[in-house]
Amino acid sequence: MSKQYQTITEISGPLVFAEVDEPIGYDEIVKIHTQQGETLRGQVLESSEGIVAIQVFEGTSGIDRNASIEFEGETMKMDLTEDLLGRVLDGSGRPIDGGPEIVQEEQEDIVGSAINPYSREYPEEFIETGVSVIDGMNTLVRGQKLPIFSSSGQPHSELAMQIARQASVPEEEDGDDDDEGSEFAVIFGAMGITAEEANEFMEDFERTGALERSVVFMNLADDPAVERMVTPRMVLTTAEYLAFEKGYHVLVILTDMTNYCEALREIGAAREEVPGRRGYPGYMYTDLAQLYERAGRIKGREGSVTQIPILTMPGDDDTHPIPDLTGYITEGQIYVDPDLNSQGLEPPVNVLPSLSRLMDDGIGEGLTREDHADVSDQMYAAYAEGEDLRDLVNIVGREALSERDNKYLDFADRFEQEFVDQGFETDRSLEETLSIGWELLSMLPKAELNRVDEEFIEKYYHEDESEETEAEATAD
Repeated sequence: MSKQYQTITEISGPLVFAEVDEPIGYDEIVKIHTQQGETLRGQVLESSEGIVAIQVFEGTSGIDRNASIEFEGETMKMDLTEDLLGRVLDGSGRPIDGGPEIVQEEQEDIVGSAINPYSREYPEEFIETGVSVIDGMNTLVRGQKLPIFSSSGQPHSELAMQIARQASVPEEEDGDDDDEGSEFAVIFGAMGITAEEANEFMEDFERTGALERSVVFMNLADDPAVERMVTPRMVLTTAEYLAFEKGYHVLVILTDMTNYCEALREIGAAREEVPGRRGYPGYMYTDLAQLYERAGRIKGREGSVTQIPILTMPGDDDTHPIPDLTGYITEGQIYVDPDLNSQGLEPPVNVLPSLSRLMDDGIGEGLTREDHADVSDQMYAAYAEGEDLRDLVNIVGREALSERDNKYLDFADRFEQEFVDQGFETDRSLEETLSIGWELLSMLPKAELNRVDEEFIEKYYHEDESEETEAEATAD
């Protein structure tokens, strides 16, 4: 039975403080009835003897000390059904697409329960995103959490839309399913984005038909910051339901985690907490871990939850607390590079600082292709050498370099133009990605391919490419 109080003592930012005469549960749902006849929703953020702190989802405007507070006696839950696919919801899980009300099959607590470590299945099955720099060099596997590190003004949203549109489970991996497409779902959680960005996302989802297999949660910049705390939990609860109850392979894209952390800081300030690094709460690591660790696979269950959180690094600084803590919890990162973006590359991903820690277990014979790891390692090494030589050229000029060094410089240029720069509308299969990789590696003499197995060189190396480049060098 719900309890009502008219004992508000203080209103501070998005928080309301009230006196109570009995224990109130942490995270309990609250209704606040204003004198104007409005009913606002909130959640208990802190509960100590005699007083509670309530975060109000719609903001505290219109609330005064005469408002009455009704405690529901239960925590916040998400209405779940397979019919959520194709729907657009606000940050609190309510439909905003003009469609019918959601008829729930189940209700689950949005906080979720941690996956028992013993029950976790090790992630090692390839997800094809159609983006060469990810599939070829920083492979995503089912159950992984692989963030995109970007900075303000970079096209991370375009990359997110491309992945949401193109990502799939390769057919050979999912051969038992009658309809492979129906077994893959994308859940897109937007936090604190502008109305313009929201329109772009929705236009892209509708134009490409990706909305049919997606659930979209939209928390806009002018929505209350408190709602941002709830949005990723709504997203992940939906993902867990579709994955572990309905057998879907679910890709969760969360953008922008920086806005989420700013909301965390705002609420911490309203609670007058002692701040940690750069004003963020000391518990931010734990809070982020509670979200990121909800990715994974469970033994005996068909589905999986894979996460791509996107965060914009303030000042393009990867030592900032948000990317720093995210890096500790997740399994790698994809770097969106401002310099490559200024050169017009799409997507402007720098493979050198990028990393997928689970890639080695998710590629190779029987998973992707037998030469995948060798091609990736050799391209990484060759591009790194070409990048170093670019710095040298700035000092001594290209004429001072050897023929071998000039080939590595040419490799670095072509690697960016042909492998990285594929455009945001191009969907490349893994076969195409590896073919381009071999074309590029064939610019180098066989003797330089010291990270590739002889057997693969015999099978895939293009002799004519190397001969052409040698002939060009001789002519010059």
